Amino acid sequence: MIRSPPTPFLRDMVMQPLEKDIGGRRGQRLPLPAPVDTAVYSTARAYAPGTLIPLHHHPDRHQLVYAESGVLVVRAGMGRWVVPSTRAIWIPAGIDHQVHCIGQVQMRSLYLAPTAMPQPPAGASAVSVTPLLAALIRAAAGVVQPYREDSRDGRLMRLILDEIQALPALPLHLPEPADPRLRLIGRQLERHPDDPSTLRDWADRLRVDVKTIQRLCARELGMTFGQWRQQARLLRALERLAVGEKVIDVALALGYESPSAFSTMFKRRFGLTPSQFFR
Repeated sequence: MIRSPPTPFLRDMVMQPLEKDIGGRRGQRLPLPAPVDTAVYSTARAYAPGTLIPLHHHPDRHQLVYAESGVLVVRAGMGRWVVPSTRAIWIPAGIDHQVHCIGQVQMRSLYLAPTAMPQPPAGASAVSVTPLLAALIRAAAGVVQPYREDSRDGRLMRLILDEIQALPALPLHLPEPADPRLRLIGRQLERHPDDPSTLRDWADRLRVDVKTIQRLCARELGMTFGQWRQQARLLRALERLAVGEKVIDVALALGYESPSAFSTMFKRRFGLTPSQFFR
């Protein structure tokens, strides 16, 4: 049987390298800067806009990554998270992750001994950072290692552990599929979140039945195609709003009919309007 050549769209998509695909590769093993026996270790670093921290993992410590300013786009496992300031991402020990800094980033990281958290979250997740936890993280940066468990520093670190275990997870995650057909769609949504292509349009391009894409989305993403596209748009909106772009510019650039339509969808997903979310 003679197979027709791929359409120009598919040919271009297939030929482009998936430079942000971290599936199937093992990142560099990064231990702590120095041997530490205490439950919590803290670091504070500044990163220039556009900095890419390559794929790596911390084999012996969980990590809470918090940006006091700027935005972090984190890939971990088969997912992508957008983490603006006042939020953080939890990364279990041994999980490969890659971090892209949007804007000037003041990053603070907590590294936690697994034995100090009997029931940690099993997978990577975005979490809200309360004003109390933010203050504790700032204070932790000044703690000299190693500290005594029965000291003021030890009590501060124990309070950090208590606060982390009470943090609610946030819907700042975009799942990344393993199926190559969905991956083509995902890369297009990432590059062009305003793409208005319907499910039928994608079925025609990929030369499959609409129901095939629907089944793949349900199985690999746990959501419909429409929900996937909406989440991709909202996460890109977070990136742009967090660096100071106006709501009207973001709404129109991402394909919404009006700023009010965008704000309504934003509040429906995150529970807050854009201005409230970044306050």
